Amino acid sequence: MKKLNMRPNDSDGFLFTFCGLDGCGKTTMLTKLEEELGGKYEIFKTKQPTNAVRKSDIFRTYMDNPNHDAYDYRSLSLLAASDRLQHVNKVIKPQMIKGKIVISDRYFYSCLANLRARGFENDEWIYEIAESVIKPDVAFFFDVPVETAVKRVRSRVEEKDRYIDMELQYKLRDEYIKICKANNGIFISTELPIEECYAIVKREVERVMKK
Repeated sequence: MKKLNMRPNDSDGFLFTFCGLDGCGKTTMLTKLEEELGGKYEIFKTKQPTNAVRKSDIFRTYMDNPNHDAYDYRSLSLLAASDRLQHVNKVIKPQMIKGKIVISDRYFYSCLANLRARGFENDEWIYEIAESVIKPDVAFFFDVPVETAVKRVRSRVEEKDRYIDMELQYKLRDEYIKICKANNGIFISTELPIEECYAIVKREVERVMKK
């Protein structure tokens, strides 16, 4: 696993990213951080990929059903990577220049995890694109067993019948763990109590912001 050579943050703002499987608990942690910092700082909360990709036919095909014959996954990955690059440089960066704290639900790491989990471990183009992406001040990776994550997803009324590729989830979990280690991310098991998990998030955020 190669390290992503991202651009350092040279703005007055901060970027904190939250990645992991659907159902890993990242949204809970992100929301708690937003609530705590919101009274003291200007916060900009965002999400990747944007709706331009999320609502596309190719994305919905891969998310919602097992038949992917109509598309080449690499084309979706390129679309998602392009979307993330545009989002970082035209949405996130301007907010950071204003001195805001940006909190992102998923980031470029998710694009890499999905590409590798689907068998494209040797694709080099994604590392080249990463050189134009801002490196987070802290990249959080949240982890639970696949079965726990899927159970959490299924507990949501709107997603109780959603198609989930279980084999892919196991591969994605492995990739997130590898990406976290290779890129000096902060790994948090959300099998721990919520307050213990959030204490780690808070500690890391405070450490960076004190510098």
